[in-house]
Amino acid sequence: MVFRSNAARMLSGEARALLTRLDSLRPYALHMPMVTAAAISPAAQTAVESHMSRARRQLRSMVKQFMQWLYRSDGESPEPPEAQRRFTLLRLRFNSVISQFDIFADVLAQRSEHETGVWVAGLDDVAADALELPGYYTAPPVICYLYRGRGAAIRRARTRLPGGDLTPVAIISVPRERMVGNGVASSLVHEVGHQGAALLDLPNSLKPTLRGMQLKGGAERVAWMLWERWIGEIVADFWALAKVGVAATTGLIGVVSLPRAFVFRIALDDPHPFPWIRVKLSCAIGRSLYPHSQWNAWEALWESFYPTEGLDEQKRHLVAVLQATIPAFVSLLIDHRPRKLRGKSLAEVMSIRDRQPALLAAYYQSWGGSEMPMRKASPTLALAVIGQARADGKMTPEEESRTVANLLTYWAMRSALDISAICAAQPMPGSRQRRQHSKYEVEAASN
Repeated sequence: MVFRSNAARMLSGEARALLTRLDSLRPYALHMPMVTAAAISPAAQTAVESHMSRARRQLRSMVKQFMQWLYRSDGESPEPPEAQRRFTLLRLRFNSVISQFDIFADVLAQRSEHETGVWVAGLDDVAADALELPGYYTAPPVICYLYRGRGAAIRRARTRLPGGDLTPVAIISVPRERMVGNGVASSLVHEVGHQGAALLDLPNSLKPTLRGMQLKGGAERVAWMLWERWIGEIVADFWALAKVGVAATTGLIGVVSLPRAFVFRIALDDPHPFPWIRVKLSCAIGRSLYPHSQWNAWEALWESFYPTEGLDEQKRHLVAVLQATIPAFVSLLIDHRPRKLRGKSLAEVMSIRDRQPALLAAYYQSWGGSEMPMRKASPTLALAVIGQARADGKMTPEEESRTVANLLTYWAMRSALDISAICAAQPMPGSRQRRQHSKYEVEAASN
């Protein structure tokens, strides 16, 4: 009996300590310093704050229920092993809530960095524009941040957080080395493509067709098996090409330009196509979407960097089989009509017509390098024009970096001012009285 009483007392104290630490997890809006232009969108802020508030409320309720169970009305303390088991599960849930809090805190804390915070807010606008597909799904809020790594990544909305909860927003991490010049559009929109593909269920809708191609057998069967395995990354590459044109391919080349051994490294458990064939496929998709001689030039340049001579016989055979199936695979991909597009193909619902190389070049020429027309264009169109100008040698790396940085700053500031204007135009009833009341409270507190 003494053991039971001591166990209940000890575990009750631990549970109360959890509540104390839980109370220290205050809303992000109260302790995240950032300029207005660097803030995340109201939709994202509301989604994140609501999610964490709900998680804290549920955990607090679980702790209180546990303490009530420890001291039951019959006065009988529970057996120590069972009490410890329940508390351990409670603490695991507490740790998962802390992990979720830290995930969002790490993303938001970066917004306080000088200049970087505003640029990242500009990336939010690019991501939102890249995810837009009106009439086919409701896009979730997107939050971007930078990290010290090589490849970009996404935690898609409605996927599992630590503890099993679903994240209410999409979180995209972009490598710092991609900011703010060549490649940021490619990396960012590729990750957006993962979210868009999930909303349209593209990988799953394509797999039955790819499996049907495997049933034909023959030497090409292994190629169709690999296309199926890689389809998740391929549709994201397609999304980037459809939104930012050749910038997707040139950016991809920048990411996967690795030592030769890695460029031809074929790992069957890797969801990414190996770099050499991935760039070849990107050029083939670009050629099909936007007929132009530039794709042949980029493909030839890539092959000059990494010639296939010297590969072992097995790899040479696999590369040859994959290349032989690329035309049929690209045709299948572009003409695919998933159920959620209601009879339309991927190419038909994207902005393909506005991303043709000649048109992008004409935009750049007519804009005369001025940022003012770029500000009026959608973010992805502006980045597609910049990417085409860079690919054509019409824009220097220095000009590109400066222009992208300025545009990101402008987009972030525009969003912040738009939100402020909306709020100012629609004051809440009684808001003046509440502000006045708050003023008197502050004066009284200071006296």
